[in-house]
Amino acid sequence: MIDGFPASVLPEGVRSRFVENINGLRVHMLEAGFETPGRPLVVLLHGFPEIAWSWRKVIGPLAAAGYHVIAPDQRGYGRTTGWDPDYDGDLRSFGIPNLVRDVLGLVFALGYRTTAAVVGHDFGASVAAWCGVIRPDVFQRVSIMSAPFAGPPALPFDTDRVPAKAAPDGVHAAMAALERPRKHYHQYYSTRPANTDMWRCRQGVHDFLRAYYHHKSADWTANKPFRLAGWTAGELAKMPTYYIMDLHEDMAATVAHEMPLGEQIAACGWLTEAELRVYSGEYERTGFQGGLQWYRVRIEEADLAHLQLFAGRTIDQPFLFVAGSADWGVYQRPGAFERMQEAACTRVIGCHLLDGAGHWVQQEQPERVTELLLDLLRTS
Repeated sequence: MIDGFPASVLPEGVRSRFVENINGLRVHMLEAGFETPGRPLVVLLHGFPEIAWSWRKVIGPLAAAGYHVIAPDQRGYGRTTGWDPDYDGDLRSFGIPNLVRDVLGLVFALGYRTTAAVVGHDFGASVAAWCGVIRPDVFQRVSIMSAPFAGPPALPFDTDRVPAKAAPDGVHAAMAALERPRKHYHQYYSTRPANTDMWRCRQGVHDFLRAYYHHKSADWTANKPFRLAGWTAGELAKMPTYYIMDLHEDMAATVAHEMPLGEQIAACGWLTEAELRVYSGEYERTGFQGGLQWYRVRIEEADLAHLQLFAGRTIDQPFLFVAGSADWGVYQRPGAFERMQEAACTRVIGCHLLDGAGHWVQQEQPERVTELLLDLLRTS
């Protein structure tokens, strides 16, 4: 049975431990502010390809402000065990309702009926948003980062009077037919070879992750995102190749083109080689399939019917959105950023795009992210 992180790699005041029997999981989490009983709970949820470690620069400062802060390795990631690692295994266990159940079970296991806030980054943003939709009584404030929440999927409406017309999404075929043939990274992540492509890549997991994190950060100076006109092949192809890949390249080959030079790596203060080694050590051990299953659920719409139960529901708690100004994630789904602010969330207290950050905002600009989260936590 795997142990937690050694204290030598953790920030001061942060511990690594396990919580047993959480929806079938043995959950590994990082934790701070646990010394004083009764503190309000803040839950931090990571994305892909990350782990709880992605919150290392935020956990301590939030705890210092008076909160009990936890960051779990979510189902499919890191040192959390009990999930199905098989491509052909139980895909529904990685669906949003079950991921929310994981978080809710962890909160209850720790003796809390409510949380001060749930915070999610990247795919963790989807889980955090759905926590807010499904259990607003428990998750009293919501913050999501880098991935806008456009609301629950709609149910066909008024179809007795006006029958619905099927509208097949031909964008993927259209991208493959472009003069420079392309494919969406979600489609690629859903394929059987994707895990092996990254786990057993020619450059090794450490260099793969270095290139991947660099490519999506503000350090890659070509990250200058803008709103896209629509969900069409021509518009989507304006995004960088980490989102709209060349048709015949895998992700490891895609990001290898942008591997930073030695002097750039040495100058990367937000992700040192020692910090990156924590990530690479975990993924060298586990591979990537656990996280990739989340994408497969979305592509195959395995939980669509369950999520449609919440059609028309909004997030009515105080809500904060944060991303880097160099983060294409804000605009990768045209219209979602606007729908989040105009319809999906009714109490938006802030929507911030931070300079000096790309996709990894809580790592690239942790001080500013912490300040904004504390502002949210002070909101009644």
